[in-house]
Amino acid sequence: MYGGWTTPCCTRPHDGHGGPFPPGGAQMTPTRVRTLVIIAVVAAAGSWLLLRPVYSVLPPLPWTGVPALLLLAAAEAWSGRSLRARLHGRGRPVHPIAVARMAALAKATSLAAALVGGLAAGLLLYVAASLDKPAYRADAYASAGTLVSAVILVLAALYLENGCRVPTPDDQADQPPDAPGPSR
Repeated sequence: MYGGWTTPCCTRPHDGHGGPFPPGGAQMTPTRVRTLVIIAVVAAAGSWLLLRPVYSVLPPLPWTGVPALLLLAAAEAWSGRSLRARLHGRGRPVHPIAVARMAALAKATSLAAALVGGLAAGLLLYVAASLDKPAYRADAYASAGTLVSAVILVLAALYLENGCRVPTPDDQADQPPDAPGPSR
């Protein structure tokens, strides 16, 4: 479905059929939602299993992860919007290595946020059976907030990753004539 990214100033001919890998490794491909779901489910199951014998000796779950994840999500969404505009010719041009770095950041963030969300979901599942106890209820609120924040961060990271795509001539042909686009 996705063919990966190409840099805006690529000097290597690209025929769209894969071809040889660039020097230094394989071509990076977009993150699949299926991969994120698998990571979250495995992390949730693992944390639920791990919490069974050790939950009673753990300190209360801090709520500070919620604003941290939300701040990261806001920064990534803003970066995605800015980068998309710059790649479409609005604003200063962006260097190709910066696009590659932002794509790598987005991919790493989405994977890490899926892991954190899965861990929070596992904790939420574990404490859901005992919400009548104050400590369990406090951890349920913190883990639910962390789960929601992690999902928002995954969405922001996927938005940034999508913003790293360089417009192709086909994309530009699909725009109506009066739509703003690259003026090169």
